[in-house]
Amino acid sequence: MCPRAIQYLHLKEYLNTSHVLICRNYMGNVDMSEIDNFMPIMMKREEDADLSPVVIHGSTHYLWIKHSNLYLVAITKRNTNAALVYSFLYKLVEVFIEYFKSLEEESIRDNFVTVYELMDEVMDFGFPQTTDSKILLEYITQQGHKLEVGAPRPPATVTNAVSWRSEGIKYRKNEVFMDVIESVNLLVSATGSVLRSEILGSIKINVVLSGMPELRLGLNDKGLFEITVREKSKSVELEDVKFHQCVRLSRFENDRTISFIPPDGESELMSYRLNTTVTLEVLLRMCSCAIVPPSVLQARSQFKSRSTANNVSILVPVPSDADSPKFKTTTGQAKWVPEKSAVEWNIKSFPGGKEFMMRAHFGLPSVESGELEAKRPITVKFEIPYFTVSGIQVRYLKIIEKSGYQALPWVRYITQSGDYQLRTN
Repeated sequence: MCPRAIQYLHLKEYLNTSHVLICRNYMGNVDMSEIDNFMPIMMKREEDADLSPVVIHGSTHYLWIKHSNLYLVAITKRNTNAALVYSFLYKLVEVFIEYFKSLEEESIRDNFVTVYELMDEVMDFGFPQTTDSKILLEYITQQGHKLEVGAPRPPATVTNAVSWRSEGIKYRKNEVFMDVIESVNLLVSATGSVLRSEILGSIKINVVLSGMPELRLGLNDKGLFEITVREKSKSVELEDVKFHQCVRLSRFENDRTISFIPPDGESELMSYRLNTTVTLEVLLRMCSCAIVPPSVLQARSQFKSRSTANNVSILVPVPSDADSPKFKTTTGQAKWVPEKSAVEWNIKSFPGGKEFMMRAHFGLPSVESGELEAKRPITVKFEIPYFTVSGIQVRYLKIIEKSGYQALPWVRYITQSGDYQLRTN
């Protein structure tokens, strides 16, 4: 596979009549008029419900993504690494949003000079270069449109081996804040069987450290610890693990150690997913609800009593012609949300092993057939601090810096609802 990602890059507006807003020809071997073939092909494919991410016209390949009303189109005539191209395009969107807060036609038109500067810096002759917005912000500023004598020198981070962190960073108090956040996607049938389940996890860090420190992270993941750890404590098996570019992948492959020089400030260190390894028993420890006809809702927390769910919101669908609602709850507050045709029950604190009840009464009975509306599931939102449903834990977080200063690591665990639905029939 050729390492070159893009020979020609377009930002194209898609309205009734599409036109090119801005383009950059990186290698000079693609005719600028090639982009004129893209939108007619896309419009025909939309009619045929064929939205392939790659469009081929003769020997030309169009690799595209859509953001708001814009198409970002990479054109190539080589055997290009498609995964590299799409990673670059999505990263480019992140960079533009970091600069302009939103990426749309007006933000491009108002910042042509900055956009061209960014497109020149993020890629060189088809090879992706610096795509970290924190580094780019050091020497490409929105005030930097004036003509100057001589080109400004880029910071050392651009040519340094550690391009995501600047040198000479100093803090009075050195700390690392780490959040292990898991979102639970769940669909449960009326009989209590799990129809779909998934846990999406991420480890986010906020680094406030001086110098150029090295961090070493240890988890209780089965794959990470099968070589170096011989203990009987619980381990979890993570899937689809993705690391930040700062992690030394060669060391991870050799001895399963997560070693890295972190970027300054906030970033996502890694993300992961679990589905087949999560058992029904663990999933149902969250917040389960059951409807008792005709107008009573029981909510029971099946997680351990030492944990507490915060900001629980239970949205129960009702017929759209329901009227004059009255509610009585054993805890929390219930309100009618007519625009959603639903009753919303909010519970600020829901301890584990507890059961609460809500009674609802409507002054006018529904005259519409509730058959279709009754199929809408109950949706639940919640957040449980100091708890992860997968059981993942940070075993250690070591901070190594040649100056030898003392640093405090802080680790926090949070489980929250994702797409969490409970069917009633």
